[in-house]
Amino acid sequence: MAIYHMEAKVISRGAGRSAVAAAAYMSCSKIMNDYDGVTHDYTPKGGLVWQETFLPEYAPAEWQDRAVLWNAVEEAEKTKDSRLAREFVVALPVELDREQWQALLTEFIQNQFVVGGMCADVAIHDADGHNPHAHILLTVRPLNENGTWQNKTEKEYLCVRDREERGFTAAEFLSAQRDGWEKQYRYLVGKKKVYMTPSAADAHGYERISKYPKSTKYGRQNPISERWNSDEQLLLWRAAWAEINNRYLEQAGREERIDHRSHADRGLDEQPTVHEGVAARAMEQQGIVSDRCELNRQIKADNALLRELKAAVKKLAQAVKNTIPAIAEAMESLRGKMIIFRYQLRRTDAGKWLLHHHLDSMKPELEHYTGLVGQIKEKSKERKTALAEKKDTPIWNISRHRDLARRIAELTEELEELRTQKNMVLNTLDCADDSGVAVVRKDIATMEAALEKLKQQEVQYAAELDAALKEYAELQAQAAEFDLDELTDARLSIRPDKECDAQRRIQSAYGDKYDPLMMLDSKRDVAAMLHEESEERRSVREQLRRQEQKRQSQPQHRKRRDNLER
Repeated sequence: MAIYHMEAKVISRGAGRSAVAAAAYMSCSKIMNDYDGVTHDYTPKGGLVWQETFLPEYAPAEWQDRAVLWNAVEEAEKTKDSRLAREFVVALPVELDREQWQALLTEFIQNQFVVGGMCADVAIHDADGHNPHAHILLTVRPLNENGTWQNKTEKEYLCVRDREERGFTAAEFLSAQRDGWEKQYRYLVGKKKVYMTPSAADAHGYERISKYPKSTKYGRQNPISERWNSDEQLLLWRAAWAEINNRYLEQAGREERIDHRSHADRGLDEQPTVHEGVAARAMEQQGIVSDRCELNRQIKADNALLRELKAAVKKLAQAVKNTIPAIAEAMESLRGKMIIFRYQLRRTDAGKWLLHHHLDSMKPELEHYTGLVGQIKEKSKERKTALAEKKDTPIWNISRHRDLARRIAELTEELEELRTQKNMVLNTLDCADDSGVAVVRKDIATMEAALEKLKQQEVQYAAELDAALKEYAELQAQAAEFDLDELTDARLSIRPDKECDAQRRIQSAYGDKYDPLMMLDSKRDVAAMLHEESEERRSVREQLRRQEQKRQSQPQHRKRRDNLER
């Protein structure tokens, strides 16, 4: 079903990644990175469903080619730890088709990113047909009106006036200087290096030892970049993704909905794991136990009811007397027991279906997770080996250095993709992190044990129902010497009380897990097994026939009485 998953990541040189490699990977294409000369070829990679590039108003038209766009990004960043791009990985609703995915993503990207000045590159992946998701790669530098990059940050000088310190950019300092603000430089005071203004240093004759003025560590962030990087903006994007998904699901006539909020924000007390909370509650709504202890308690209640009914069935066969009221009482009591057996079988069948449903959805995801963990381990080991080899390779072996750099970049991108897939599987399993998988394995074992218990109970209930049917057939044989219509009338007169007694017994055994609809279906099942519908119709016809005979006999009786009087 539709799930909420939106993973936000930053692509940084400091983490060994490149924007060009990320773009090539997500689009399954071949792109050369002009920054380091490495060519990234992911054309053999499968699973690409759709890809597109979106540009804001002032972006150069040639950036429609993703190779040109992301090489322009790489060129604009000069440092070895530069932030190159922002990436979102979002899960797509399986309830929608590919055309709806494309329309959904196009609207979301245009309204949330492009209109704000970002260039966006998007690709849909769906390798196995069960895990559709999209990668959205975004630029992190705003654009000027002439299509050039703005600065992400600007130098901010910490200036002093009357012992007050305040930060100014170079442009702001020109006017601030006229108001008496001074920059601060390092001066040698004795053996210490102290920041102070030139006027204060000249008064004491201190020597300046640095030409660089005091400034903030990271500078003044571009207001647009600051907004894009804020937690508040991320929350808005997360909410917008949930809203547009729900709108498209509603338009498609689907009832499924997703929610970007955490359990705490939604006012839910349960832990956010499907196996300790959601699945257990869903099982309980169907009358199925949620854990090992509750399972044992419920089985004890079932077995107690089963023993009581078995003893009652045997007593009924021994207590029958050759009178219509006695046989009617025995047959209706036995019928009530059959309703209880049938209810237990229906309840067991519903429980088995629900457990199978959970296991069929959880076990493949767990296997998928295990496979991904193995791949991540192998890729990480290979990357570590390549890094060590690159470090030991002589600097003059340029060709080998380039090959190793390309392979390391490829492995880095592959690891990011595998980790993303792993996080999506964890999200599907409703695990916050890898530690939650142990709980999943435990819950699978618990559900498999519960399934075996239910199968054993099903065999017991079916055997008891068959025994009750045999006893019922023997009672029918004993009743053959009596008037069938009179026996049916006698049975129908006490049937409501017997059915109420059966319902009371079931409610007492199962408490708040009692299902009235299942009770109604159980009554219908028993009526069909005993062919009661035809018997009741015949009884009604017989009553009508008797009434008609009585009505017809009344005029003849009056005529005979008149003749006698004459």
